[in-house]
Amino acid sequence: MKYNRLGRSGLKVSALQLGTMTFGGQGFFAKTGKVDATGAKRMVDMALDAGVNMIDTADVYSEGVSEEIVGEVLAGRRKDVLLATKARFPMGPGPNDQGLSRHHIVEACEASLRRMKTDYIDLYWCHEWDGLTPVEETLCALDELTRAGKIRYFGVSNFAGWHVMKYLGAADLHGLNRPIAQQIHYTLQARDAERELMPIAVDQDVAAVIWSPLAGGLLTGKYRRNQPEPDGTRRAEEWDEPPVYDTDALYDIVETLIEVSEEHGDATPAQVALAWLLGRPGVASLVVGARTEAQLQANLKAVDVTLSPEASSRLERVSRLPLSYPYWHQANTAADRLSPADLALIAPYLPS
Repeated sequence: MKYNRLGRSGLKVSALQLGTMTFGGQGFFAKTGKVDATGAKRMVDMALDAGVNMIDTADVYSEGVSEEIVGEVLAGRRKDVLLATKARFPMGPGPNDQGLSRHHIVEACEASLRRMKTDYIDLYWCHEWDGLTPVEETLCALDELTRAGKIRYFGVSNFAGWHVMKYLGAADLHGLNRPIAQQIHYTLQARDAERELMPIAVDQDVAAVIWSPLAGGLLTGKYRRNQPEPDGTRRAEEWDEPPVYDTDALYDIVETLIEVSEEHGDATPAQVALAWLLGRPGVASLVVGARTEAQLQANLKAVDVTLSPEASSRLERVSRLPLSYPYWHQANTAADRLSPADLALIAPYLPS
């Protein structure tokens, strides 16, 4: 396993971490998987044996059941693992049972600690932007939880670029703890994050942790052009994340993944897709979950796949998005004065 520093902190996280959205199988999240406590324990054992040192969950996953299962399977070995969870989405019927207000963050943190049977959370994620709560209120609440020893670091998830910068600016202005990382969606199929979020990762050292790095299974090689969708998948359960706007472009990416995997010995298309992400600037870790132990075992081997520069370039070209404004203008007129953060987006579009 490889370990990377997480943003502007001294924390080292494994390049792959275990996602637990499939744990519990309750309510809406049953569409992603129905792993019970016994199966979860085997998956956690497999992940830890492979060198994974972080487990990622959220209060909303299976209405809290995922956190309960994580707490159960970590009994007696909590200190061996970095534990991450999240708050923001509704956890009750009341108007204050959601959001990033001080009221909800403190209440949600206490509830997560109880469900997971732990005294502290290593990394606490703001699961989604809240445009109604002042950022200073959220940051002060997180700072108070840090000083109380209930969380050790925090990050943001599913924020736009200006949202992240607003948090960073307010934290610096008021002498509060900054978010050290951003958990975002970024894959060969969906490279939108390269426009703002990945340059922020490089420039501000707010590391990117990637959720659903296989695009909900779209990049595993199961979905092929002119073939029926496979049974037993999230798509078959009508899970619609991530959205697919260009089916032909998706199949072009999948075909290239299959070609590259065949050129890299025993590597699978999924392992190639994960390996490509691990080589991107600003990426610290990928959250890999699974419905089955076989899926998890295969995904964990992605750290052993080393792509050739030519293979990485082919994958980059087949998945490249059009360069939007103002970036095409900068590529044309400012190429002599671009920073590493600028180049995280623009470099592939410049003449070689």
